[in-house]
Amino acid sequence: MSTELRRLRNYIGGEFKDAADGRTTEVVNPATGEAYATAPLSGQADVDAAMAAAAEAFPGWRDTTPAERQKALLKIADAFEERAEELIAAEVENTGKPIGLTRSEEIPPMVDQIRFFAGAARMLEGRSAGEYMEGLTSIVRREPVGVCAQVAPWNYPMMMAVWKFAPAIAAGNTVVLKPSDTTPASTVLMAEIIGSIVPKGVFNVICGDRDTGRLMVEHETPAMASITGSVRAGIQVAESASKDVKRVHLELGGKAPVVVFEDTDIAKAVEDISVAGYFNAGQDCTAATRVLVHESIHDEFVSALAKAASETKTGQPDDEDVLFGPLNNPNQLKQVEGFIDRLPAHARVEAGGKRVGDKGYFYAPTVVSGLKQTDEIIQKEVFGPVITVQSFSDEEQAVKWANGVEYALASSVWTKDHGRAMRMSKKLDFGCVWINTHIPLVAEMPHGGFKKSGYGKDLSGYGFEDYTRIKHVMTSLDA
Repeated sequence: MSTELRRLRNYIGGEFKDAADGRTTEVVNPATGEAYATAPLSGQADVDAAMAAAAEAFPGWRDTTPAERQKALLKIADAFEERAEELIAAEVENTGKPIGLTRSEEIPPMVDQIRFFAGAARMLEGRSAGEYMEGLTSIVRREPVGVCAQVAPWNYPMMMAVWKFAPAIAAGNTVVLKPSDTTPASTVLMAEIIGSIVPKGVFNVICGDRDTGRLMVEHETPAMASITGSVRAGIQVAESASKDVKRVHLELGGKAPVVVFEDTDIAKAVEDISVAGYFNAGQDCTAATRVLVHESIHDEFVSALAKAASETKTGQPDDEDVLFGPLNNPNQLKQVEGFIDRLPAHARVEAGGKRVGDKGYFYAPTVVSGLKQTDEIIQKEVFGPVITVQSFSDEEQAVKWANGVEYALASSVWTKDHGRAMRMSKKLDFGCVWINTHIPLVAEMPHGGFKKSGYGKDLSGYGFEDYTRIKHVMTSLDA
């Protein structure tokens, strides 16, 4: 007996709509491997409609006062809190994440981040007016850029949607947001909530695949394209946006080095690093997945980390003892399995290295040691619950290996030596350096990388400013 699938719809100009041509795609719960909903597979007509709605709404939203935009965002934050259990349920269907951890680790920071940008709306900084040429006064205006085309990823569908829409709306822009085709449910629910608070057309959601995202970026209406996703996707967005000189905001892949020196408290480091590496099944661009440990404590560290991995559980969302759920989709499971299957002969799988069960897309917490800097699994992003370990001999080698990848998003240093920590924080070529911790984020501090990890910042005042443009106004004092 078949179960009728729930129907998700686009949200355009204040109304829920099917795709113009009626096309849909099935949405699968990765914890079960079974479809639970259908979502629109949006095409050109849907993108045109969403962009038109956002463009029509922009002048009015642009001209609201910062206080009005702040009030709207605070209402959104309150509504997210009030409807938290609905959001959690949608996100868990999206991703298969543990219910308890979604409740404790995602809803509070999301709400806090929205409230931060509500405050930021009233705190835009600029140069004071002044006479830099005799008889003329100069002022600098910060203005919203216009319509923003935004593409969110599948690893944190709710939170990444917040990182996209909150600074854009706070600055006076209007938004067309596309969730991943595998995780649209929570974003569609967000549209219902947000749409009841802001004027129609300010916030629009269209569902679809990578072709839908391409149509959004190539569309003539948006002034800015923002994506969180793979390096491949980011390069394609940058190329497409360059054709009409759109502003681009890219948060792409990561391969975070975790540099552990010999004076580290091994037990504490292992406990913290294993959580930071396996949380969300390692599907995090900042995950602690690439450990470099001093040779004098290498064997002890690997043994302790393998034990921690063997004691870490993955499983169904309602199991309160699990740290993480499944990989997001069968392609991601295949990718992780491929990295392990292709390991060179000198590599050693110390723990895990296999799929868990035959229902859903679960993979065991894994530790791989004996690796060389040139190995594929060191150089490329796995995006799964896999922690690699390398042994280094001195600080110089640690820096060289840590920086010796194409990504540059996040990193961490583990040592009791303050001077060494400061030297490493200077030398590590990453957008974030944590010291004796890994993965905490706060709304007030910027998140973003260098090199192939992209450019632009999420969160913080810097992230807010990315959604504004600067205009110089000069006036004669003799007029």
